[in-house]
Amino acid sequence: MGEVSRLTETEAYVLRFWETKFPQLKPNKTRSGHRLYRRQDVRTILEIKNLLYRQGFTIAGAKQKLSGESRKPSAASAVPAHGGKELADLRAVKRELQGILTFLSRE
Repeated sequence: MGEVSRLTETEAYVLRFWETKFPQLKPNKTRSGHRLYRRQDVRTILEIKNLLYRQGFTIAGAKQKLSGESRKPSAASAVPAHGGKELADLRAVKRELQGILTFLSRE
């Protein structure tokens, strides 16, 4: 797990949490309980990380996106879930709301 954690730049506790939330992520375990990640598991981790941290999906949304992609041909998985403008608009709204929150917390 430590090697995969370093490779994907994801904390081990986050990987363990994701294992409970994403059925696609099921590493094999040795008799002693060590996790044995396959190449596909590492790809899945990187995709989950991308969906959650870069594209702003929730756990439920990322889970739905991954389960939908597993049933589609690989060419369809290249289609982005959000258009670039919509994502930029959401980020702008988030920045505005954070500014309002900061302003209100000063009062």
